[in-house]
Amino acid sequence: MAIDPTRFCINRKIAPTLSLSEFFQLVHGLGLNKIELRNDMRSGNVTDGLSYDEVRELAKRYGLEIVTINAVYPFNQPDAALLEKTEALLKDAQGTGAKALVLCPLNDGTPVAAEETIAAMKKLAPLFEKYGIEGLVEPLGFPCSSLRSAVHTQALIRDANVPFRLVLDTFHHHLYEKAEEEFEDNIDINGIGLVHLSGVEDTRPASELTDEERIMLSDGDVLNSVAQVQRLERLGYKGVYAFEPFSSVMAGWNTADIEREIRQSIKILQG
Repeated sequence: MAIDPTRFCINRKIAPTLSLSEFFQLVHGLGLNKIELRNDMRSGNVTDGLSYDEVRELAKRYGLEIVTINAVYPFNQPDAALLEKTEALLKDAQGTGAKALVLCPLNDGTPVAAEETIAAMKKLAPLFEKYGIEGLVEPLGFPCSSLRSAVHTQALIRDANVPFRLVLDTFHHHLYEKAEEEFEDNIDINGIGLVHLSGVEDTRPASELTDEERIMLSDGDVLNSVAQVQRLERLGYKGVYAFEPFSSVMAGWNTADIEREIRQSIKILQG
């Protein structure tokens, strides 16, 4: 596969010990130009206490595009507190120049009816329009998730008649047992706004895997993330691939470790 390097993006989750400035510098040094920010880092906020102008200046200095901020949770339970949190993150996105905000569903075993999820999207969409930020809905494949299927998520977005798109995650695709039988004939490639990539070498059943097992790509990846990407390319996907590992082992990685893992993952993808 030959994927244009400008389509690769680095999620800040890979660098939990780096400051925002150090993270920007690292991505720039790899010759990449896209990043995802998060609201669950050690500082407790998206910007690590920097002003919006300071973040924009860093992005300009290092030639980086902030693709998304992760994430609103649980988006399909839009009570007053969730709406307040969503608006705060939309302000962060607008202020920093981020293009989109990721929406994740309730993931505690509580079922949420399709009608409730549709209503939540309709309730949130005007806020996104107000701030000029795109909404990206990410189904989670965990057995306890209230929204597991990428195909079903796209159907709900259509039913809600909102301008949101899907985040397809290769880890969560692997976890959802019906994903393969649903995917190729039913997915709307043009409705995918972002693809999250990680790798897992743990050979336990998919139902037992957690975020802790998510590392970068390798030849032993049980998610078959490379094959998933190959299919997306064959089906005509032209969007961004963001590397999003989650394991706590990354807390022990230094800058050289992070750079090595990113380079190796891109090499594996490029074949």
